[in-house]
Amino acid sequence: MPADRTGLSRRRLLLGGAAAGAGVAITLGAERTGLLPGSAPGASADASGINGARIVPFHGARQAGVTSTPGAHATYLAFDLLPETDRDRLAAWLRLLTDDAARLTQGHGALADLEAELAARPAGLTATFGLGREAVVRAGATAPAWLGPLPAFPQIDALEDRWSGGDAVVLLHGDDPTSIAHLARMIVRDSRSFATLRWRQSGFRRAYGTDPSGTTMRNLFGQVDGSTTPQPGDEAFDRAVWAGDEAPAWLRGGTSLVLRRIAMDLEGWDEVGREGREASVGRRLSDGAPLTGGGEHDAIDLDATGPNGFTVINPAAHSARAHVSDPGQGIVRIGFSYDDPVEEGALDSQGRPAVSNVGLLFGSWQRDVAAQYMPMQERLAQADLLNTWTTPIGSGVWAIPPGCEEGGFVGEGLFA
Repeated sequence: MPADRTGLSRRRLLLGGAAAGAGVAITLGAERTGLLPGSAPGASADASGINGARIVPFHGARQAGVTSTPGAHATYLAFDLLPETDRDRLAAWLRLLTDDAARLTQGHGALADLEAELAARPAGLTATFGLGREAVVRAGATAPAWLGPLPAFPQIDALEDRWSGGDAVVLLHGDDPTSIAHLARMIVRDSRSFATLRWRQSGFRRAYGTDPSGTTMRNLFGQVDGSTTPQPGDEAFDRAVWAGDEAPAWLRGGTSLVLRRIAMDLEGWDEVGREGREASVGRRLSDGAPLTGGGEHDAIDLDATGPNGFTVINPAAHSARAHVSDPGQGIVRIGFSYDDPVEEGALDSQGRPAVSNVGLLFGSWQRDVAAQYMPMQERLAQADLLNTWTTPIGSGVWAIPPGCEEGGFVGEGLFA
């Protein structure tokens, strides 16, 4: 290639760009290790409600995504381990994932991150790591009995492999989709030598600032979703979530995740009047309060009867079937809606061409899937009025290890 009048060729320009990129990577790496001055953004929103600088600490006894308030957006990534990913390579992968997540959630770019500016406003970004049975087995550790696919629920399930399973899962929560997308890219990049991406699912809630802090989310049926869920810091939350002496040593202080992708028939729901909608769940649509009265968080009275002698709340209503008398023995719900493009050839519940592809990414934390989640799910599968308009199409179960301190990595207890 002939040189131009400055003596530069295209090849030299490209090589120069690569060299400059390497220099940027070295500089970024030095800054992350403290060799160059740098400071993380502030931890709180300013008076006008700017949320980008909000940071959720990554290191600690618990994984931050379990104990923090869910953000407005979520992206979930599931991976299948490569055949050659043995105990040592699995540990190396988890260390690499932890390092990148620890940096990006705190507003810093990953090592060799050429788009570090995308990490500068984490907006409450968290990353939570979970492990399936195969990952635990490859680590040479003991897996809890409940770690594996849920039993089939033929009354309701229409599960698809493309939304189910995975040897590992990463949950990204935050208020800014750009920060989430950047961390997701880094995690997928980190994983190429260790695992293949099995599926990716994304969901949302109300945008930051739309509702006052602490407002219960609404799903795309318009229902207040999760009114009875214990909150971090509550005694019931701690009793429901954290694994204790009954769990393998590496999982104590951690928890478990059940994730179900639930398709929602909005067109069928459109045909139901307000009274029928409220009866199906046992709560008022306006504020989520039980049909037996009171406010959203008041106790539901399943024995209360109306003038006709029947219970006010139908025994098959969703709130009745999901009810537990002791919240500490139940689950902690975490849900995000999805609204994806309609797939070619898809039909609705009436056999007509589908005009929507919406649903709920239903997640739950619990210390023991068999003791807490399964009894509830069995009741819902047997009789739940909402089953008329909902269909589970994806499912997975993972162990969520405890957190880690600086210098450690999530899941390190597996290799002790």
